[in-house]
Amino acid sequence: MSNSDSTEQTKKSVYQNVRAWGENPLPPTLLATLITAQHMRPFQFFPMTFVPVLLFTSYSNLNGFKKDSAGISAAWSGLYLVLASRRKQAFMKKWSARGIIRGTTMGLCLVNMVAGGLTYTLGKNEEDEA
Repeated sequence: MSNSDSTEQTKKSVYQNVRAWGENPLPPTLLATLITAQHMRPFQFFPMTFVPVLLFTSYSNLNGFKKDSAGISAAWSGLYLVLASRRKQAFMKKWSARGIIRGTTMGLCLVNMVAGGLTYTLGKNEEDEA
């Protein structure tokens, strides 16, 4: 790796990194996986309704609708974050395996909400760029 490669990499702005996260189809899929891990056993119907929507956003992202899928992913991630934060958890349960997965899920929801929201708000559709 040459010196010019490292300077080009460091010249990426924060917005470019956030937009790259918002346009990536992997975070909604990872979020759907974490939600499934928490709510499959015992099966909880309402939280599991988020999984197909998040997987659909990854599918639509791969089909070229990057801005729109970022907006949908941001909205549903924010909604899950609000609903998950309403459930109270004892301090000692936060450090169990289930608590760590819950914290990771909520953190990923926050990052998806911010990155997807910025990507949707400030992004351009492919028709706009042409």
